[in-house]
Amino acid sequence: MSISHAPPGSPEPDISEISKQAATQDGTADTVPLDLAPIVPASSRRTRVPRWLRRTTGPILLLALWQLLSGTGVLSSDVLASPGRIARVAEDLISDGSLATAMGTSLRRVALGLLLGTVIGTGLALVSGLFRIGEDVVDAPVQMLRTVPFVGLIPLFIIWFGIGETPKIAIITLGVTFPLYLNVYAGIRGVDAQLIEAGESLGLSRWGLVRHVVLPGALPGALTGLRYSLGVAWLALVFAEQVNADAGIGFLMVQARDFLRTDVIVVCLIVYAFLGLLADFIVRSLERLLLQWRPTFTGR
Repeated sequence: MSISHAPPGSPEPDISEISKQAATQDGTADTVPLDLAPIVPASSRRTRVPRWLRRTTGPILLLALWQLLSGTGVLSSDVLASPGRIARVAEDLISDGSLATAMGTSLRRVALGLLLGTVIGTGLALVSGLFRIGEDVVDAPVQMLRTVPFVGLIPLFIIWFGIGETPKIAIITLGVTFPLYLNVYAGIRGVDAQLIEAGESLGLSRWGLVRHVVLPGALPGALTGLRYSLGVAWLALVFAEQVNADAGIGFLMVQARDFLRTDVIVVCLIVYAFLGLLADFIVRSLERLLLQWRPTFTGR
């Protein structure tokens, strides 16, 4: 097929006429495309909503509904204070320094309980997971103790340790120990046998296998256990600070309960939730840092 060129000075031929001539000469219905720009799907042309905006839509709608119910009188302030009232109370607690002092006390209790629980839980898991005799001696008592609700041990801890800081930290420690033990133990026993065989073929000793194969393989389970333990630590703190506390977020809640101050109680609950979310964010950041070698599915 050939397309004749127009002599100089003559008007340019119409592209549609050239397409018709090409189709006529070839005897087919193929035509020269008129628009050579790539076709963009309609879904791709739509502006994508930022993820942070999508994640905040639900809480914002919930707050708006809460404020609407409070403003119309459907939700009484005796039952639950309005978001505006809670914001003003939070500002007052921050300005007079009582909230910061309570947060510092509660954070210190959680940190001590988490540290002791991590040492005890991880140590028991290593003994039970790495040694057969350790499993026989340690695992059965731990499995028995973890079925006992740690909240039910509060009266016993008060008899043993009094009503000071010790029983509060002991409750948090006990709550942290068992989730960490279970996940570290499962991580050690769940290491791929082929990796162990590969390490043995490379001439690694038993402790070399533990250091270079078993412990790295158990690290994902240990970090998962740490996330569970943090959640349990804040739950245990709520119960611990009900035991004759004279400081801390739980102490503020007890005072607010006595005076029927639902606004102060909600502020304390929000602080508990914020601290728990912050702790989980720290562990997840640590997870991304230490587990860069492990491929993960991030979703679509």
